Amino acid sequence: MLIHVVASGDTVTSIAARYGVDPARLAADNDVPQSGALAVGQTLVVLFPRTVHAVRAGETLSSIAQNYGVPLTQLYQNNITLRAQSTLTIGETVIIEYTGEKRGTLAVNAYAEPGIDIAYLQTALPYLTYLTPFTYGISASGTLVPLDDTALIAAAAQYGAQPLMHISSLTEQGTFSNERSSIVLGSAQKRAALITDILQTMRSRGYYGLDVDFEFVPANEREAYVTFLQELRDALNPLSHPLLAALAPKTSARQRGLLYEGHDYALIGSAVNAVLLMTYEWGYTYGPPMAVAPLPQVRRVLDYALTEIAPEKIFLGIPNYGYDWTLPFEEGVSRAQSISSRRAIELAVQYRASIEYDQTARSPYFYYTDALSKQHVVWFEDARSIEEKLALAAQNGLQGVGYWNLMRPFSQNWLVLNSLYDIEKI
Repeated sequence: MLIHVVASGDTVTSIAARYGVDPARLAADNDVPQSGALAVGQTLVVLFPRTVHAVRAGETLSSIAQNYGVPLTQLYQNNITLRAQSTLTIGETVIIEYTGEKRGTLAVNAYAEPGIDIAYLQTALPYLTYLTPFTYGISASGTLVPLDDTALIAAAAQYGAQPLMHISSLTEQGTFSNERSSIVLGSAQKRAALITDILQTMRSRGYYGLDVDFEFVPANEREAYVTFLQELRDALNPLSHPLLAALAPKTSARQRGLLYEGHDYALIGSAVNAVLLMTYEWGYTYGPPMAVAPLPQVRRVLDYALTEIAPEKIFLGIPNYGYDWTLPFEEGVSRAQSISSRRAIELAVQYRASIEYDQTARSPYFYYTDALSKQHVVWFEDARSIEEKLALAAQNGLQGVGYWNLMRPFSQNWLVLNSLYDIEKI
């Protein structure tokens, strides 16, 4: 794999010729529009096939996989343009293997809501160990708020991704509420009832494990939260169900703030089988323009986590989105629009913006002026920023990474992930 940064005058044809690759596949892999339009500073992931198969009459993707002795999932992973579909045409080329050594095996989790575009979901699933439908909330009485997860669980099974049930302190209105978590944490009876409800739901829905995300836990409920997680693990592990918990992005044990004080890294790390570090949202809807996950901040959180939790228990959070801010930014007034990396590139192309790469944040950004003469700044993720985040997993011996979330398309992410790691499948 090579990441090419588009320079002035570059075209898909000239870039492909430079590296000796098929221009049509280069464009398709990177979601370049039919017009071939590129933005200066945009990244293209260049892949170098080692083994290529030309489809013959009567062949299927399954028969090709069998003939080469590789899993069907590997063909989906190596041919993102299939969009995880098995339909082939005679003469079509299928990549069996690419050149380059991988850095090891990685567990990959990602979150999705019931309204996800099925094409986005199917494209991503071959690259996932786990799919986590978002979310079962907590009602005012301490019971589960249901989730329409049938289609997500069925799709995960089709592509060999294990489903994780997700519970959070989210209300029916879609906001996090520490009042809802307090209802459960403050009562042994309600905790027991909720755990029974969770086990019944996991059994009936076919969930593999459980992911708990209680945010804004007050400091005085820190120990109660750990107790709840220990009770969950005691109920789940004998049934071979792993337990994960999401952690606010802390950099020290004494970090102040409602988001942080109820999450004790050491105690939670001991109580569960794995944790997700929510290493994103430094740049956010109501905040000033900046990278969503600046690499120095991500590293600070990870460095602290490694002092409290074994690396093989850690999933590093990775954002699959960016933000578009209208300028000037006004605190309390401005509201950034969440966008996909694909949309960010479309905007850069539309307004002929040059994409820059912040060498400190290790993230791309650009400015543009819209049709109403309003200036904007966009921070997003590209192949470079994703590669640098994914590298942290191998460098630190982490169990895996967790993507928030799958709702927006970003093909380059899967190209980079597949080039760097073998994806664990259970």
